[in-house]
Amino acid sequence: MYIPFSDIDFQARVWVYQANRELTSEETGIITETLKASLDTWEAHGKPLTASGKIFEHRFIVIAVDERDELPSGCSIDKSVHWLQEIGQRMNIDFFDRSLAYLDDNGHVQTIPVPKIKQAIIQETIQPTTTIFDNQVATKAQWMNGWKTPASHSWLSRYFTEQTSL
Repeated sequence: MYIPFSDIDFQARVWVYQANRELTSEETGIITETLKASLDTWEAHGKPLTASGKIFEHRFIVIAVDERDELPSGCSIDKSVHWLQEIGQRMNIDFFDRSLAYLDDNGHVQTIPVPKIKQAIIQETIQPTTTIFDNQVATKAQWMNGWKTPASHSWLSRYFTEQTSL
């Protein structure tokens, strides 16, 4: 059963998928409607899941499920992945490219290939205070409080430790 993202519980489990490019307004509309229809009938072992999905920054799809009502099964999670793979194929968007890091560059989403992160830190393109999108959050509450976080408080923190020890 689909509910608006603002109504889903703070402890709802979330998955964040990032598009390899900015989505157009038209694409955002199509994906939003496709997600609503898919999430409205999403089930685990024949039982409806209370779920939501929303696009943020024209780049990120956040899917949430309230596990208090029903736990998603492996098959239901696979189904949600399949939806995004199908949408991606139709629209030529890759939601599964984990080789890019995403940062907020004055309100615009910027990407840096993961192999070039160390160099970007040395060149100070990425600084400890640079806001990055931490797509590893697990709940809506974590998403709200830590999805956008300073690089030094994220998985990138180890690179700043290395930088100071040089």
